Amino acid sequence: MNRIEPRSGVAFELPRGAELTVCDPEGRQVSDLLAYNAQDVREVISNGRTFDYEETLRLGKGNRLWSNRSTPMLTIIEDTVKQHDFLLTPCSEDTFRHFYADKPVHRGCFGNLAEALKPFGIEPDAIPTAFNIFMNVPVDGDSGLIAVKPPESRPGDRIVLRAEMDLVIGLTACSAYDSNGGTFKPIDYEVN
Repeated sequence: MNRIEPRSGVAFELPRGAELTVCDPEGRQVSDLLAYNAQDVREVISNGRTFDYEETLRLGKGNRLWSNRSTPMLTIIEDTVKQHDFLLTPCSEDTFRHFYADKPVHRGCFGNLAEALKPFGIEPDAIPTAFNIFMNVPVDGDSGLIAVKPPESRPGDRIVLRAEMDLVIGLTACSAYDSNGGTFKPIDYEVN
C-alpha cells in the first residue's frame, strides 16, 4: 500500500483493467478521487452523467463512474462502507474562508489536486466535482438541505475500482474539518 499523508494528494496513471484500492487505515477519513482519460484529459469524471446513467445518488458495488462524454471510466467492484458523496466539490482556500473563518486557511483538496495533476497537463479550471470516497453527506428528503457529517468508515474499510479506460487519477487525504470529524488522517491506496 502507498500512503497519502494527511491533508495532501497524489496523481498517477491507472491503466485500463487495473484495480485501484482506496483504504481508510485509521477510520473516519475522506478521499477525493478524480479521473481523466489519459489519452485526452478533457474527458473527465462527471457526477451528472453518473447520476443520470446509474439512476442513483447512492453509488456502491456494481455502479460505474461516467465521464462528461458518456463513457464508463471506473466500476466499483468492492465497497465495505457503501457511503460516498458525489455532490460536493473539493475543499479549497475559499471553502476554508467560507465555513471555517476561525481556523487557519488551507489550500484544501483542490490545491493538492491542482499541484498533483499539473505534470499531466491538467489545469485547475479542469478540476470537476470529485467522487468523495467515504464522505457522509446526508440529503434531507423534504427540504433538500445537505449536511456534512463525519465519515462512518472504520479502520481498514476500503473501496476497489476497476479502470474501464487508461486513466490519470487524482487522489487526496481530505483537508476539511467537517468532512473528517475535525481530525486529519492518511489514506492508503494500491494499484493491482
